[in-house]
Amino acid sequence: MRKRNFLVLALLSFLLVGCGTNIPSGHHGVKYMRFRGGTQMGTIHGEGFRWHLPWNSFFVYKTQTDERLENLHVLSADGASIGLETSVWFRPLVNKLDSLQITVGPAYYDVVIGPALRGEARSIVGRYKPDEIYSTKREIISSEILEALSGVLTDKFIDVENVIIRNVELPPKITEAIDYKLAADQEQQKMQFVLLKEEQEAKRKKIEAQGIADFQRIITQGLTDNLLRWKGIEATIKLAESPNTKVVVIGSSESGLPLILGSEK
Repeated sequence: MRKRNFLVLALLSFLLVGCGTNIPSGHHGVKYMRFRGGTQMGTIHGEGFRWHLPWNSFFVYKTQTDERLENLHVLSADGASIGLETSVWFRPLVNKLDSLQITVGPAYYDVVIGPALRGEARSIVGRYKPDEIYSTKREIISSEILEALSGVLTDKFIDVENVIIRNVELPPKITEAIDYKLAADQEQQKMQFVLLKEEQEAKRKKIEAQGIADFQRIITQGLTDNLLRWKGIEATIKLAESPNTKVVVIGSSESGLPLILGSEK
């Protein structure tokens, strides 16, 4: 009797646990029913433990954003062999997992994303020169690959979120030529900056000199004999009023002002 109860308990445990599938966080599942039409359409199962009969099963998909690295070998516009280290961000459409299951399956990256990425990258990179790929057009190329890839995968129930070119590997001679050109461009920009600075300094000095000349002209025009005589009188009065000054007047100068010989403290 005890043996029978143990066997019944073991069978129930197997049915409750062994005939179930755990769907982890960030994943969703599609149920496959062997004797009832195969893939269950219209129902996407969320996270948690899902019990099912022994002959049925679940296909579990990661629905969080995933990343895959791809090392591509492509040709530039002038035929140079270029290596691209790329990163692709993607995820399946949750509400279309049942359709993805019956059209492509869980290996959808290797079946559709990878080949599409390699094909579009070769086509797009082939329109650019090595120096553009290496420096100035890298982000533009990434955007074009992403746009082309999204178009190819429109009806594949997959969302490609981003394509990033992490590194570009060129033949050594081309790399040296590009580095030399970039250094020359930097030197040219530096010289242009120096010339611009010198030109601005020359303009500043010219404006300053013009201001001084205008000031001197205005002062010269305003210095009349009467004004100078009056300024001399004011200065003489201030000297005479100073407690430490002695003034001796022995006549007058050509300007008609008193002549101050000296003083002592």
